[in-house]
Amino acid sequence: MNYMNPSPIKAAITAVGAYVPEDKLTNADLEKMVDTNDEWIVARTGIKERRILKDPSKGTSFMAIKAAEDLIKKNNIDPTEIEAVIVATVTPDMHVAATAAYVASKIGATHAFGYDLQAACSGFLYGMSNASNMIAGGRYRKVLLIGADKMSSIVDYTDRTTCIIFGDAAGAVLFEASSSGYGWEDEYFRSDGNGRLFLNIKAGGSLFPTSKESIEGGMHNLYQDGKTVFKFAVSEMTHAAEQIMQRNDIDANTITYLVPHQANKRIIDAVAKRINLSHDKVMSNIEYFGNTTAATLPLLLRDYESKLSPGDRLVFAAFGGGFTWGAAYLTWAY
Repeated sequence: MNYMNPSPIKAAITAVGAYVPEDKLTNADLEKMVDTNDEWIVARTGIKERRILKDPSKGTSFMAIKAAEDLIKKNNIDPTEIEAVIVATVTPDMHVAATAAYVASKIGATHAFGYDLQAACSGFLYGMSNASNMIAGGRYRKVLLIGADKMSSIVDYTDRTTCIIFGDAAGAVLFEASSSGYGWEDEYFRSDGNGRLFLNIKAGGSLFPTSKESIEGGMHNLYQDGKTVFKFAVSEMTHAAEQIMQRNDIDANTITYLVPHQANKRIIDAVAKRINLSHDKVMSNIEYFGNTTAATLPLLLRDYESKLSPGDRLVFAAFGGGFTWGAAYLTWAY
């Protein structure tokens, strides 16, 4: 079976932007809040600090707008030419009202429609598929994809198992038709709904609506069974990456970079080891930003953009609540 893109139009990333809040939450800060210490956190996660959007009047849209504006300014993009805005997030500003629609309006993308995509830490990866397919279909010319999460809004800062992991950030990429032959090549996505028992926010949806009991019980904060998530993340991210490599006849010698979701350095290292990839071929910034959920992948692209060249082979991999996971293959276009 041919898994390659059958469309004569190939979608490529043509621009990258990002935003991280100024305020840092260091491991030393966390030592004053919960029973933990720097050595324990670094050994188990690889994280030394994370950024926090402290202003309670600012939500995920604020960071998404900033990331989009960064992309637009750096690349001299006319926002009226953007035809669709997708925001991958688990922390939308509001239920029902799409954060992407608000972002589109605020950045001047007056000819675009917008919608949110929720696949937890796999959200941006899935969104890349959506955006690339919209371009490859020939119906759209410019699609803006943003990954943004204000994780500090759903983290319980008395729970040392989760509060040490997450940070706030946003990243954005622009998809357009490739003029070089490089771009989105292949994808392998999977999910397992049974995994929602191990990584979730229990209340606030239709199954457990907001109530006095749900608030008092802390059911609106993020819950994670760390050991189960770790096990599944390593095995499934590895398998997905292996499928992509086998289907596209690429190996550790020909991959330029693995672009992994920044959940935990031990997960990243384990996946890289299993696919025989050296550390210098693994993008990583978890030390400085922690797990920013849907923002991790575009934030990596922002940080490594200057090191990339046309034709570089990138393998993306992510795992998130749901469970959702997958891998993708993209050749860099600029």
